[in-house]
Amino acid sequence: MSSGRHVPIELQQDCEAISIPGGDKMTLRRGEHVLVTQTLGGSFTVQTQQGWLVRISAADSGALGLDASESEIEPADSGPFELQQVIAQLKTVFDPEIPINVVDLGLVYRCDAQPLADGTHRVEIDMSMTAPGCGMGDVLKEDARIRVQTIAGVSDVTVELVWDPPWDQSRMSEAARLQLGIY
Repeated sequence: MSSGRHVPIELQQDCEAISIPGGDKMTLRRGEHVLVTQTLGGSFTVQTQQGWLVRISAADSGALGLDASESEIEPADSGPFELQQVIAQLKTVFDPEIPINVVDLGLVYRCDAQPLADGTHRVEIDMSMTAPGCGMGDVLKEDARIRVQTIAGVSDVTVELVWDPPWDQSRMSEAARLQLGIY
């Protein structure tokens, strides 16, 4: 089935959602109509009949009448551990309002890997949000942790939200600025 983007969808069952940008949990009820606005990074961003933007996880894709495979998390490539694999996985984490990944948005401030005695690696990531009041910080932080944890040879992942220096548009990649029309 198609993603339903910009086509009203009647929810086929109750489902959990997270308000954007507040980050509050809520339940959408069977029979409500939503409009899918984004299907990136293993989740769906939808607009409710009341005009709220909310995020629905892939686990609740059935409520939208969509196949979860349309939004599945891709496992990392196997092989020897390389830090570039971490960056590649972080590029699969998307801001739910802006169709750009957290790396190109410039939200990843630090990404280090430390080898451990057992041959695996501990990955430490510092990331920020586009605004300090954004309630999606914990959600994106968990998305990043889950994605990086799929990399072979990674046994521990720590993701911290940092606010210094404050994020601004100069941190965005050239591709992200072009996509958003910011020159």
